[in-house]
Amino acid sequence: MARVNPRNLDGVERKEYLDLLWTSIAGLKTREEVKSFFKDLLSEGEAIMLARRIRIAQSLLEGEIYDDIMKEFKAGKATVSKVHQWLISGFGGYEKTIKKFEKELERRAGIIKKKQKQMEPFSFEWLKKKYPLHFLLFNLLDRVK
Repeated sequence: MARVNPRNLDGVERKEYLDLLWTSIAGLKTREEVKSFFKDLLSEGEAIMLARRIRIAQSLLEGEIYDDIMKEFKAGKATVSKVHQWLISGFGGYEKTIKKFEKELERRAGIIKKKQKQMEPFSFEWLKKKYPLHFLLFNLLDRVK
């Protein structure tokens, strides 16, 4: 796809393109819809590049220094500095997204811990799940309850 320089577009055309993008994204409801949309919209490399910028922003917000971030993500100083500039003078999108992402990770970790606590290895419940045919009658009775 040919690159488009935003400076070569008139204001109305630029607004129309951006409005189409923002409205399309805002209309997505579930994680699966978002995932499918961006898989169709972006190449894998582009998606990774965008995700890497988010991780760089996360590292900057945690107080890591440029050199460590550049080594960890194999990013240039210009990329790290641009993300840092967006954090300083942007619209707060990185911070909001990162906070939501961290809450989601905490939620997922809580679910995993809950599942681990519920089913101790070699317990009766664990055996029923591990060998469902051996415990077919028990499993059927559990579903009825």
